Amino acid sequence: MIKRLLRKKDTSLDAQIESVKQGDEEARNEILKQYQPFIAKSVSEVCKRYIDPGKDDEFSIGLSAFNEAIQAYSCDKGSSFLSFARLVIKRKVIDHIRNERKYPLAVSLDELNHEEEQMENPSEVAAARERHQMEKEAWYRREEIHEFKEQLKKYNLSLEDLVDASPKHKDARDSAVQTARIVYHHKELREQVLYKGRLPMKELVREVDVSKKTLERNRKFIIALVLIFDGDYIYLNDYLKGVGV
Repeated sequence: MIKRLLRKKDTSLDAQIESVKQGDEEARNEILKQYQPFIAKSVSEVCKRYIDPGKDDEFSIGLSAFNEAIQAYSCDKGSSFLSFARLVIKRKVIDHIRNERKYPLAVSLDELNHEEEQMENPSEVAAARERHQMEKEAWYRREEIHEFKEQLKKYNLSLEDLVDASPKHKDARDSAVQTARIVYHHKELREQVLYKGRLPMKELVREVDVSKKTLERNRKFIIALVLIFDGDYIYLNDYLKGVGV
């Protein structure tokens, strides 16, 4: 298993970015396609509304900014690429919105307001807004899960693996989550997981009050949690908060 994971190193996001910088356009197109949900989510956080990658101009701005981030990123700066890209996207979108301020409202907002004006019953307006919000959240949740599944493949993991590996008792689950947080906030341990696809047991047992046997049993689950913490997964992080960990 470890040997297979070690062979996955060259498919890490940092390695793909380095390939792009060396002129690999196929790698560039693959990254841009794979991270469309991340781009849409980052743009929506600025616009405060659902972003349709196929229709909204703001998504194109975000896509261009993400591409610029690929060229400008340096892993030596310490921050993860996704954190860096998110900042670049938000700055570009904010600049775009400021430049468009001469228009009183975006077309999509005009259309939404017009639809609401046609509803005389306030409860209908509230219901329509709630339905629209639920649709947005469902879309983002689906895209986030898809993005996470693709990330897991790089570590020879699947959602089905995580279901099987997830601790059944709350105390054990809480302990695994806390262990994953320790790994994520420890630079050397985090890099072992993200770049080598392995949980460094020898080093980890010195950092946590958990037996090596328990760490081995929860290895897949802990690795997946580290990926969630590192990947800016809003809904998955909210889920972890919701279960009290």
